[in-house]
Amino acid sequence: MNFGFTEEQDFLRDAVKKFVEGRAPIPSVREWMTTEDAHSPELWSEMARLGWLGLLVDEAHGGAGLSWVDFVVLLEETGRKLMPSPLVSTALAITAVREAGSPAQQAHWLPAFAEGSAIGTLALLEAGDVMGLEGVHLRAAVEGAEHVLEGEKAFVQDVGAADVFVVAYQVEDAPALALVSASAPGVSIERRASLDETKRMGTLRLSGVRVGPEDRLAERPAEEMISLLEDCGAIAVTAEALGAAEEATALTVQYAKDRVQFGSPIGRYQGVKHRLADQWVDAESTKSLLYYGAWAIENSREELPRYASLAKAYIADAFTRIGVECVQLHGAVGYTLEYDIQLYLKRSKWVRPMFGDSDYHRDRIATLRSL
Repeated sequence: MNFGFTEEQDFLRDAVKKFVEGRAPIPSVREWMTTEDAHSPELWSEMARLGWLGLLVDEAHGGAGLSWVDFVVLLEETGRKLMPSPLVSTALAITAVREAGSPAQQAHWLPAFAEGSAIGTLALLEAGDVMGLEGVHLRAAVEGAEHVLEGEKAFVQDVGAADVFVVAYQVEDAPALALVSASAPGVSIERRASLDETKRMGTLRLSGVRVGPEDRLAERPAEEMISLLEDCGAIAVTAEALGAAEEATALTVQYAKDRVQFGSPIGRYQGVKHRLADQWVDAESTKSLLYYGAWAIENSREELPRYASLAKAYIADAFTRIGVECVQLHGAVGYTLEYDIQLYLKRSKWVRPMFGDSDYHRDRIATLRSL
């Protein structure tokens, strides 16, 4: 297939790059990191006005009706500057509603997501941090037409900023998905510290939360949807990580040009040049896997699990290696809070387990190929 981007996608990339550099430079990111939810409502509103929050929402519901390839272009550039926002979380909630929501649910939530008045996130994982149906142990009691939830969901991204949660649970030995409002009776959250302060996660507690038929995402089988959402999450996280990895390398290249040791810039030494060249190769190697995986979401759903796993397995190891090497090449100052490179190392550590680490995805690839 042709991996080249269209003229419109190139325009989108340039527009996002200019916006992020102007409205979300690293000094601003450092400020937002210190807020409760690492989230700027003003920035979120600006992104909504530009139409970026509705890229994956169809035109009938107030969005742009674009593809995941377009969205990956956006995420690469926001990831490049570690821009904190619930962009990925909301995109996954949009995907859940778009794919499995009823017409009434779509009419209610998709315009709200597109205009920025609602933020969504997934609540799939639990304390065991096991992917897929095997990790869903939250059970619902059945009372008439309602399902009653009692338990917790762990590792929920943007838990404090979210207005609605896509919750996975079991009912009568069958998986189910439902939309649970953050303001619903019995819903509470607990924010938890993260190594990467630009990302917020936490625990969602459900105490007698009632889920009616109007809240359930039942247009497609829940088992199928959980797998799809995890694959889309892996693609989204990989896209952000790719942008961040490239920027980490760029920062280190510039430092290698500026840092003089023994009368010469350290970038002239082979021990530095070779490691930076390897980082460039790692980033370029990720791109074809990522772009094909994003393309497969709309065009070749049967290939998506394999390419989502290939992309995520590769970036999980590569970005971690890049983060460590970039700090090392900065020398002792790389470990100080004043230098930005340590922020990229922290992001690499956050990326590694999100939506499955490299070991999980390699095992999955082997299973998909019946090895």
